[in-house]
Amino acid sequence: MRVIIDVMSGDNAPAELLRGASMAADAYSATIVVVGDREIIEETARKEDISLEKITVVHAPDVINMEDSALSVVRDKKDSSMSVGLKMLSQGEGDAFVSAGNTGALLAGATLLVRRIKGIQRAAIATVLPFASPLLLMDCGANLEITPENGEQFAMMGSIYMEKIYGIKNPRVGQVNNGTEHNKGLPLQVKTYELLSESKNINFVGNVEAKEIPFSKCDVLVADGFTGNIVLKMIEGMGKYVFSELKTVFYSNIMTKISAAVMKKKLHQMKLKFDPSEHGGAPLLGISKPVIKAHGSSDARAIKNAVHQAITFVNTGINQDIAKWAVEKKSEKASAEAVSDTASQE
Repeated sequence: MRVIIDVMSGDNAPAELLRGASMAADAYSATIVVVGDREIIEETARKEDISLEKITVVHAPDVINMEDSALSVVRDKKDSSMSVGLKMLSQGEGDAFVSAGNTGALLAGATLLVRRIKGIQRAAIATVLPFASPLLLMDCGANLEITPENGEQFAMMGSIYMEKIYGIKNPRVGQVNNGTEHNKGLPLQVKTYELLSESKNINFVGNVEAKEIPFSKCDVLVADGFTGNIVLKMIEGMGKYVFSELKTVFYSNIMTKISAAVMKKKLHQMKLKFDPSEHGGAPLLGISKPVIKAHGSSDARAIKNAVHQAITFVNTGINQDIAKWAVEKKSEKASAEAVSDTASQE
């Protein structure tokens, strides 16, 4: 198996990404291919004492920055590390791709170069939220506006992912909304509720209000990208705020400092749940080959974990199951339309 890593994109590129690639090469049996400016990669490796012995380097002289347009990956920056890596993936020169770069460009490049799974209308960013039981939120920002049909596909793709990755049988699906009633929300939420309720293959448990999200009401949470991204950023912000307040409390006097020392291990475990590095990244579900979006501030450990996530994605056959569902759904829709046409002619 070959995992391609864009090591020029992200806040900590290229040093931390190269270090993570090297750690992954040592930890896993996969072949690690890094893409970027060869001269910069080799110079960074020398300065940072990072071994490239088990790593293949592919030269790409350009870089897509965070301020670049999404379509720059297929237009004016075709020689960027992201574009070259995605082309390699599309041409079968790798089995999965990891990047901590520009989300919009990564989505556009994955969609236009690697292509979506046949029958899937939109790819979605799927992020695991750090609660007592894993909760997959999708979409987290790839599609600011969606249709009810998109929401149904997100629910099915998320269900397949949670079953394959976390072993959850018949995952519960909820929809983010401002109330639990079936008629709450905008027309999008109302219609999506209807589609999810009628779907035979989706275990829909209804609408989920924001205040209930952390309490295991579902395993997959469906949202448009605008709403999902706000939910995600709010949770990230609250995590940082809570730990900041805990630190203030525990270091306020000698007694609380002693308490902090006693609870240090548990607090560390709790903090890890909110650390993006632990999850590595978020897959773009719906793309025909595994593409993992690592956090923009990813460190070496996050990149190593993103590679592990990519390897697991490939080995579990998630995309094959999504493709199978898409074909069955298309056939089911065609049969329903045929019956409807026949009825209207009689």
